[in-house]
Amino acid sequence: MKVLITGGAGFVGSSLAKYLKTPQRAIQITVLDNLRRRGSELNLKTLRELGARFVHGDIRSPGDLAELHDEFDLMVEASAEPSVHAGTAGSPDYVVQANLMGTFNCLNFARKQADKFIFLSTSRVYSIAPLREIQLDETPTRFEIAAEQRLTGVTGEGISEEFATNLPRSFYGATKLASEYLMQEFVASYGMKAVAYRCGVLAGPGQFGKADQGVFTLWIANHYFKIPLTYTGFGGQGKQVRDLLHPDDLAQLITTHLPTLEKHSGRVFNVGGGADRAISLAELTSLCREFTGNTVPVSSVRETAAVDVPLYVSDCRRIASEVGWKPGRSIRTIISETADWIRLNESELKQIFSQ
Repeated sequence: MKVLITGGAGFVGSSLAKYLKTPQRAIQITVLDNLRRRGSELNLKTLRELGARFVHGDIRSPGDLAELHDEFDLMVEASAEPSVHAGTAGSPDYVVQANLMGTFNCLNFARKQADKFIFLSTSRVYSIAPLREIQLDETPTRFEIAAEQRLTGVTGEGISEEFATNLPRSFYGATKLASEYLMQEFVASYGMKAVAYRCGVLAGPGQFGKADQGVFTLWIANHYFKIPLTYTGFGGQGKQVRDLLHPDDLAQLITTHLPTLEKHSGRVFNVGGGADRAISLAELTSLCREFTGNTVPVSSVRETAAVDVPLYVSDCRRIASEVGWKPGRSIRTIISETADWIRLNESELKQIFSQ
């Protein structure tokens, strides 16, 4: 089996490659990446040791994809400008070119040279204003979904695929939603075998987190390196909630889904940790203190960014019902594995997380 992963030197892409490329699986892995994301170059050594082929290229350039003359059994589009703030304080050029035109180039390549195609989309396709209108209860450590709701697509299980996507959601979310539509058009026009996964927050070892993307891994790293943190928005108490997904659980979904993927062509699925793996920043702070043994000062900024939401939890019942998949790694596993990764690579990672 031959697999192409675009964005393959990044956190998610490299994690998928490491999971798939094992002695038990006769898989040839090719990863394509432009190495724009800080720290991604550190993953190349491990990828090469695994026997994966690395190609330095950019999905914005059709010519870079054309250099891949092989035909692939599976193409996973994991490349992206992943920041929800991208374009909000400057030009949207890169986020649109990478996340929309880049995905178009990948789809156009895959229709000729890949049997199956998985597009990693995002929960950020859901509209910001309705997400802020979800009725919430407030506890001492977090926001929670209230029992009674007036909006479609929200229950105690979280936000489902029926939730609103028709209002503004950020340049990042808009480019991902538009890419989902393109995927469906390629399926309808060319008979491609393709699906989209609307991923929640992915976190774990190997992620070079920043405040605008990968904040949960950043939280662990800052505790380890004793770097101060800030609760930002919604009163500045750290009560915002997200569900976390280990990348190995995503990889396990891919291997589970592949045999039946064709019958779901053109479909979108929420893929996240779900309600059982939802956590607030305030709760994460307590766990980080436990796993690192360190306490760092956490300041407070009450003002909320225009693209932020108080809560997002993935309702994954569709993928569970139709594919038979559920995540297996707990929040404590994610935190402990991430802390161990930082400890084992302390000298290299300190330079990255201290920037």
